[in-house]
Amino acid sequence: MSKLSNLFMTVCAWALGIAWILPLLYAFWAAFHPAETATSFDLTAPLTLENFKTAWQQAPFLSYMINTVVITLMILIVQLVLCTLAGYALARIEFWGRGVVFALILMQLMVVPEILIVENYQTVASLGLVDTYLSVGLPYFASAFGIFLLRQTFMTVPQDLENAARIEGCSRLQIIWKVYVPLARPTYLAFALVSISYHWNNFLWPLVVTNTENSRPLTVGMAIFGAPESGVDWSIVSAGTLISISLLLVLFLIFQRQFVQSFMNSGIK
Repeated sequence: MSKLSNLFMTVCAWALGIAWILPLLYAFWAAFHPAETATSFDLTAPLTLENFKTAWQQAPFLSYMINTVVITLMILIVQLVLCTLAGYALARIEFWGRGVVFALILMQLMVVPEILIVENYQTVASLGLVDTYLSVGLPYFASAFGIFLLRQTFMTVPQDLENAARIEGCSRLQIIWKVYVPLARPTYLAFALVSISYHWNNFLWPLVVTNTENSRPLTVGMAIFGAPESGVDWSIVSAGTLISISLLLVLFLIFQRQFVQSFMNSGIK
């Protein structure tokens, strides 16, 4: 029975993997073939790079990609700083109401971000930040998931290490930087990969809060590029899709081993 169970799980895993990768394989096929052969799957069909040239000319992908990189890195850097400080405070500093604060942070994990879109937009508009990088990133700067993750990691650090650093004359910020941050490196990597992948693919909030190419990320740009009213050529749309995901895909292929190991070491299941 155990062998049958393992075989069934293996077959299911392969089936899910194939189902997940099929759209990506089709995008590769269509992007390198003319429109008339995009759905024929004829192995003798000619290859072409014209779809990439046309897609690049029809939409400012370079601008979209720069916007996405800047927004994603801005959010990640602010999240790492805030989550580190908050996680350390909740793990090591005794203060009144610490449990209540941590419970409120956990409650935030249960709130779907889309529920707060109207309130967030009103706040951003009142600050005059609509259609800016800051408007896209502001609602995500304080990550409840990141605070929870780092708090749990910091609690596993032996108190003796902090005491030894304090005896050596380290300030609280130096203790965080020299003791806690190095020991939590796998957790930082795991959180960074989750944050980058999420905000790289985030769509609804950037769609609401951006109006021009000055701050519009790839997801919104691709939605406009592939809109039916602008005419749909699946070969060109597939080429644009590959351009959009190319950087993230290359990073994943390069760091996939670190990606898996970081999740295993940080305890994320």
